[in-house]
Amino acid sequence: MTSPSNTLREIEDLPDVGIQMPDGCRLSARVWCPVDAHDAPVPAILEFLPYRKRDSTATRDALTHPWFAKRGYACIRVDMRGNGDSEGLIEDEYTQQELDDAVSTIQWLAEQPWCTGHVGMMGISWGGFNSLQVAAMQPEALKAIITLCSTADRYADDIHYKGGCLLNENLGWGATMWSYSSRAPDPALRSNWRELWLERLENEPFLPSVWLRHQTRDSYWQHGSVCEDFSAIRAATLAVGGWGDAYKNTVPLLVEQLAAPVKGIVGPWVHKYPHFAVPEPRIGFLQEALRWWDHWLRGADTGVDQDPDYRAYLMDGVRPQRWYTERPGRWITEDKGATTHLPIQTLDLADNGLGTAGTLDARIRSPQTCGMESGEYCAIWLGPDMPGDQRADDALSACFDSAPLADDMDVVGAPRLRLRISADRPHAQLAVRLNHIHPDGASTRITYGVLNLSHRDSHATPSPLTPGETYEVKLDLDHIAYRVPKGHRLRVAISSAYWPLIWPTPEAAELHLTQGTIDIPIRPSTVDEWVFQPPESETPRDVTTLRPDNNARRVEVDMNTGETHLIIEDDFGLITDNHHGLTHGSTATERWSIYPDDPLSARGHCLWTQEMQRDDILLRTETSCTMWSDSENFYLRAELKAYEGQDLIFSKELEDEIPRNHM
Repeated sequence: MTSPSNTLREIEDLPDVGIQMPDGCRLSARVWCPVDAHDAPVPAILEFLPYRKRDSTATRDALTHPWFAKRGYACIRVDMRGNGDSEGLIEDEYTQQELDDAVSTIQWLAEQPWCTGHVGMMGISWGGFNSLQVAAMQPEALKAIITLCSTADRYADDIHYKGGCLLNENLGWGATMWSYSSRAPDPALRSNWRELWLERLENEPFLPSVWLRHQTRDSYWQHGSVCEDFSAIRAATLAVGGWGDAYKNTVPLLVEQLAAPVKGIVGPWVHKYPHFAVPEPRIGFLQEALRWWDHWLRGADTGVDQDPDYRAYLMDGVRPQRWYTERPGRWITEDKGATTHLPIQTLDLADNGLGTAGTLDARIRSPQTCGMESGEYCAIWLGPDMPGDQRADDALSACFDSAPLADDMDVVGAPRLRLRISADRPHAQLAVRLNHIHPDGASTRITYGVLNLSHRDSHATPSPLTPGETYEVKLDLDHIAYRVPKGHRLRVAISSAYWPLIWPTPEAAELHLTQGTIDIPIRPSTVDEWVFQPPESETPRDVTTLRPDNNARRVEVDMNTGETHLIIEDDFGLITDNHHGLTHGSTATERWSIYPDDPLSARGHCLWTQEMQRDDILLRTETSCTMWSDSENFYLRAELKAYEGQDLIFSKELEDEIPRNHM
């Protein structure tokens, strides 16, 4: 229940509050606060991001922060140094400087006369990551956090590497940041905006070069990975995620591992806040968050400490689609822990199928185009980014099918595959999908996992395979909650390639499977066990649309050569903020190309354009980057151009060559 003291209060919106860091750098904050907070101080809620409060996150900020402020909180959206309207330079994600700045900001907030001294931290994605990381630093005023769509392990469960395989998202998101960080401050707020902009452009790092220099789980990735010491987090933690998101494993992991007060919620959503996320059903996230803040920042008895540890949306099995507006299902609860206590059903992989005893002698040599139905690693832009019908990829894989199920099967948790396997090359990849097979043969991906077999024993110290030697390996698939209907089948599909989700090995390898099992966590079938309040939000941002947004995704195949291209085109539109008058928009194109029989033909190319207009000041940046490889090295090329009006005022090009390290 919500504290009865939360009657709506009149608030003020301060667009550019300066917060001085110990080294003199000024960070720019937008603050929503009750107008009477000096007389009746309030707790503070911090969101600390590089994504620009003036334009990029302004739409979601308008739905969220004023809602809390009207209920007695000061909400503070800070642009990290080197971004938006803040001074300084950005060097990388989750640097110690970033975390120190966040701690200094929390201390500053606690000392303000309008603040009670109690601070919460909230954020999605980058803001969810640094909420956890800052909590592990234990600033005294930080009493609680809400982390959404984040990870506890920066190497194994972020956008860089998965199962020791190089994710193409490493280049894709690096290209996004190359573009994002190239934008100027709003000239209306900074008289020295041009000077700040040119300094940023000159010093802006191309982050894929940084990330690709750390291909194993070294100290670079250990920094900021709160799994290194879960006990360091003492702030009460509400963790939220979505089955349509890349970060499916964090919520159950935190629920199982944190000693601090912790609760977890996982819905059907992609990488969005749950009060406006898709697929539906959405939930009253703001009401849930208010209960959390009222209890841990005000000391009110809202009952959150009595909530189940884990609330997850059990999705009904549905036909494969590249986008869903809604997922039917029900909410399930676990009072203590998440899923590790659930019963396991072990099914054998055999030549005669899944779940029946028998010999296994399967050889897999997938073409490099296997994986074209994998969908986006992290669905975020609301295009056709979900995994499609898996039949095309299944045809290029070794498949093991169960008999029709005698009853509904609720898969809740992380399935684990165990294999005896050999390869004919020193480096090889394993991609595994657990699929739902419909009576007519349609194949829906339930969950998946990938493994660089050089990382079979360790992500820190990989070692090549001895061709022909048999190894015992295990692979945990991503967490999921999914109901397979009675009469339908399960399929385990195994391939030796998964493009364009992961970068291929230097040589195409043949895998030989001689034994296998899959452990599937099964929960007794259930009806609704929890009901959330319907979503609420504040009044949407007032904008004029000058160009509507549009998202497209297509595959092109050269019928002469077999070269296959995945092309992703995202137009994020062009809008004017009617409150402060800034016009902004962007477009992006990605192209991922490969020949079916040549892993060294893999190539990724990303192109972004950013537009911004303030009165008669018209600014534009164009960024591009390309990646390819040979058997020894990765190669990167990047370019950045900045325009004022039609004049090119800055440009730079970068080239890099990075040795492959068991990749």
